[in-house]
Amino acid sequence: MKTTETTSRRNFMGAVMLGATASTLSAFTNPVFAGMTDFTDSEMNDAESWMKTIKGKHRVVYDGSYPHHGFPIIWNWAYYLSNNEMGSPDDEVTAMTVLRHDAIPFALHSDLWKKYPLGEMFHVKTADGAIYDRNPYYEPQEGDFPMPVIQGIKDMMGRGAMFCVCNLALQVYSGAAAQQMGKDAGEVYEEWKEAVLPGIQIVPSGVWALGRAQEEGCGYIFAGNTI
Repeated sequence: MKTTETTSRRNFMGAVMLGATASTLSAFTNPVFAGMTDFTDSEMNDAESWMKTIKGKHRVVYDGSYPHHGFPIIWNWAYYLSNNEMGSPDDEVTAMTVLRHDAIPFALHSDLWKKYPLGEMFHVKTADGAIYDRNPYYEPQEGDFPMPVIQGIKDMMGRGAMFCVCNLALQVYSGAAAQQMGKDAGEVYEEWKEAVLPGIQIVPSGVWALGRAQEEGCGYIFAGNTI
C-alpha cells in the first residue's frame, strides 16, 4: 500500500511539473489559464512604487530562478556582510532577490508547502536529501543554511533587503496544479497569491523586476551556485 501511494504521489507531482512546463508555452491560449494573466493597474502601481524604494549607493539585484540550495537568499545576506565589512552600513546598501520560475516557493507560506506539496514539486531538499514540507528560508531553522550565521528572508528584509516574486510563475504553476487536481485555476491562483509572505512584493514577472531594478541602478548577479 505504501509503495502504491508513493508511486501515485510521484506520478501526480510529475504530471504537475509537465503541465507547468507545457503551460509556460501556452498560458495565453490554454482555456485553463483564461483571464488569469492580467496584472491590475493597482498591482502595477504597487510594484512600480516598491521599485522606487531601492536605496543607497551599493545596489544589486539577484536573479533567483531556481532553488539552488538557498543561494538566492545566501548571496543577498553575503552582499550586506561584505559591504558592512568594507565600512558601509545597511542604509547605504540594497540587495534585491527576484524569486521567479522554480524559486517561487521561497515566497510562500509553509501551509501551502504542506498542502500541495511544494518541496517535492520544486525539488527542495535538506542537506540529507529529505524533501522539505515547509519554507526553509523565510524563517530558517537550525541546519537549513550551511552556516547558522546566515539570515533568512524575514530578517534580511528587516535590514532593508528586498524580495519579490513573479506573478506569471505563480499563475502558471498554480494553474498546472489546479488542472491536475480538478480544481478551479482562478481559485487556486488566488490561494497561492494569498500565501505570499509579508514583505515580499508580487511583481508582474520576474524578468520585469530584473529589468526595472537595473534601471534603478542595481547590478545584475545570477543567484546560483556551481552545484
